Amino acid sequence: MTLIKNTRPTEGELEILQVLWQKQTATVRDVHEELLKVKEAGYTTTLKLMQIMFEKGLVTRDSSSKTHIYTPAVTKEKTQDLFLNRMIDSLFAGSPAQLVMQALGNHKTSKEELEEIRNYLNSI
Repeated sequence: MTLIKNTRPTEGELEILQVLWQKQTATVRDVHEELLKVKEAGYTTTLKLMQIMFEKGLVTRDSSSKTHIYTPAVTKEKTQDLFLNRMIDSLFAGSPAQLVMQALGNHKTSKEELEEIRNYLNSI
C-alpha cells in the first residue's frame, strides 16, 4: 500500500507501527503493553488509535476471532521514505547532502557506521 497525504501516520500511530513492524502481528493488548514500557498510555487510547489506523489503511485486522489481530499494512521502509523525502524538501531545500551533513555533525557516529556509509557511497 502506498501512503498518501491523508494517511500519513501521526506520532502516536508511528509508535504503534514501530511495535507492529517489530512483532509483525499483535493484538491491541500486545501493542499497549509494549507502549507502556516507554510511556504512559491508556488502553482505550491505544484501541481507538488502532481502530483509526485500520480506517486509514495503515493496518489490517483479522476479525475472525473475539480478539482482533493487527498487522501493518505499510512497510517501515515506505514510511521512512515518505517522512525523509518530506523533511529533505521542507527543511533542507531539497538537498540530501545538507541532511547528511547535519545528521553527521550533530550525532556521534561510530567507526562501524562511518565505514558502512563509506561502503554505501562507494557502491553508488
